[in-house]
Amino acid sequence: MSVVRELSPGWLLDHLSFINKISYELHQHHEPCCSKNEPTSSVHLDTLHVDSVSSFGASATCIASTTKPENDDGGNCEMFIQKYVFRSELFDVTKPYITSAIHKECQQSNEKEDLVNDVKKEISISVNGKKRKRCVVFNQGELDAMEYHTKIRGLILDGSSQLIQEGLRSGFLHPLYEKRDKYTEPITLPLDTCNLSELCEMAKHLPSLNEMELQTLQLMDDDISVTEQDLFSRIVENNSSFTKMITLMGQKYLLPPKSSFLLSDISCMYPLLSCKKTYDVIVIDPPWQNKSVKRSNRYSYLSPLQIKQIPIPKLAAPNCLVVTWVTNRQKHLRFVKEELYPSWSVEIVAEWHWVKITSSGEFVFPLDSPHKKPYEGLILGRVREKAALPLRNADVKELPIPDHKLIVSVPCTLHSHKPPLAEVLKDYIKPEGECLELFARNLQPGWTSWGNEVLKFQHVDYFVALESKS
Repeated sequence: MSVVRELSPGWLLDHLSFINKISYELHQHHEPCCSKNEPTSSVHLDTLHVDSVSSFGASATCIASTTKPENDDGGNCEMFIQKYVFRSELFDVTKPYITSAIHKECQQSNEKEDLVNDVKKEISISVNGKKRKRCVVFNQGELDAMEYHTKIRGLILDGSSQLIQEGLRSGFLHPLYEKRDKYTEPITLPLDTCNLSELCEMAKHLPSLNEMELQTLQLMDDDISVTEQDLFSRIVENNSSFTKMITLMGQKYLLPPKSSFLLSDISCMYPLLSCKKTYDVIVIDPPWQNKSVKRSNRYSYLSPLQIKQIPIPKLAAPNCLVVTWVTNRQKHLRFVKEELYPSWSVEIVAEWHWVKITSSGEFVFPLDSPHKKPYEGLILGRVREKAALPLRNADVKELPIPDHKLIVSVPCTLHSHKPPLAEVLKDYIKPEGECLELFARNLQPGWTSWGNEVLKFQHVDYFVALESKS
C-alpha cells in the first residue's frame, strides 16, 4: 500500500513504496544453452518473472535465484532472476528547496506591505549607489492567485499538519537534527539518450499502417523480437503476470505486469479509440503552457484548444471519473472548470490538493511564497450524459467524492513524476474498473498509459539492480 495514513483531511502517501511493490524481476536464461536464438532486430523483449512477494524490505537478502527449465534438446538450462528497485535517492528530499529563513530575509529586504490588500508596493532598488523607487503593479492573474491562496491556506496548513504529525509518530517521517549546511553528495540523474518524443516525431514519417497492422500488440511469454515501427501507433499490452524488458533504440525499459501503453503524441490517439475500450477513470496531466517552459524548451506544451480536442467523451465509460492535474495559475484552473470540463460533459465534483513535503515534514517551499507554492491542484469530475445512464451494474453504488482532500507526500526529484492515485481513487470507481492515464511518463499495473514520453521513468537507469546472491 502506498497509503501510510488516512485521516479526515486526506492521505499521507509513500510514492517509493508504491513503485517497489510492483516487484520488478528480470528472468533470464543462462548461456550457452539458451543463446542459439538471439534476436537481430532493434527491439528485443525479455520475459521477466514476478514472484508473490508484494514489496521489498530494506533488509532483503534473497536477491537472485535459479531454476532449470528444459531446453529444446531436452537438457537443463539455468534461469537467473535479477530484482530491481527504484532509486531511493530520487526521493531523498531532506530539506526544503527554499528554506523559510531565506524566504523571510527576501521579504524583509522589501518594504513590508500586505500583498493582497495593496495592489501597488514600493521597492527600494540600489542603482549606481543611489536609491530610487519603482512602482510594482500586480496583474490580475497575480491578484487572483493571492485571493485563491488566501481561501485555501488554512485548509492546506491544518490538514497537512495532522497528516505530518501522524507520519512523524509512525516513523515514516523523521525529524532532522543535523545542521542544514551539512554537505551532501549531489544526485547524478540517469542519462536517457533515447528521446521518446523525438521518436514519436520520427514515427509520423513512417509508412501508414493498415487497420490490421494497427491492432493491439500483445507481448508473449516467450522471448520475441519486434521492430521500432511495431511499437509506434499501436497499443502494446503486457497481459501476463510477468514483468518484461524492452530495448528501444539501445535503451532498456522495464514494463510492469498487467500494463499497457501507447507511445505517440496527440496527433496519433486513434489507436486508443480503435480498440473500442472505454475507461472508468481517466487521469490527465497536461503539459500546461507557461513562460518558464517557453524559455527553457525543456518539453513541449499544448494550447487550451489542443487540450480540448482530446476525445474524452469517446474514451469515457458512463459515470467515468475524470481527474486533471492543474498548476497554480488561475488561468488554467478557470479553463478546466469553465471551458474544458463543460466541453467534455464532465460535471465537477471535487477539488483536491497535492502537498509536497520533505522527509522531515516541512513544506518544500514556504507556504506563503509569492513565487512557488508547495501544492498543486487536482480537479475531479464525472462524465454526465444528457440522458442519465444507469451504472453498468445496478448493485454498484457510486460513492460521493469528498471535496478539498489533501494528498501529502515526499515528491520525486524527477520533473513531473506525480504521486500514484490508484489507491486514493479506488473507493470512487467500480472494482476492477478500466483505468487510463493521459500524458503519462511511467506505467502502472492495471492501467493503460499514453503519451509521447510514456516510458520515460521506466528507463532501467532509474532503477537499481540489487546485488545478486550466489
